[in-house]
Amino acid sequence: MNHTNRRAKGFTLLELLVVLAIIALLAGIVGPQVMKHLGASKTKAAKVQIEDLAASLDMYKLDEGRYPTQQQGLNALIEKPSDAKRWNGPYLRKDKVPLDPWLQEYHYVYPGQHGKFDLFSYGADEKEGGEGEDQDVNSWD
Repeated sequence: MNHTNRRAKGFTLLELLVVLAIIALLAGIVGPQVMKHLGASKTKAAKVQIEDLAASLDMYKLDEGRYPTQQQGLNALIEKPSDAKRWNGPYLRKDKVPLDPWLQEYHYVYPGQHGKFDLFSYGADEKEGGEGEDQDVNSWD
């Protein structure tokens, strides 16, 4: 009888542990770098949203001759205010005012202290000032 020695195909427990150790090592090195960039991308997204909201406010002013009052707020961009005569909205896509990347409402002040109007987000900490992901993002910088 011809007896062939066949080796079982598959991975040993030791090989699997080595692969898991390598994956854990890579995750430990790469993970913090990814999280750092994630915070920066939220700040950039807030800047883009503020620019879009500012452009929508300018379109509102072209139609109405003035910016929405502070009481009307940004909702005037999606719902016609009772005193609006030439409102041609909604001025925002998706017919809703977006939240900032940290799921907070944008702050709108009219008349503004830094320009025609002030539009800003306090960042992740929802407090004035801060650095990194906690920094304020506004329409006047």
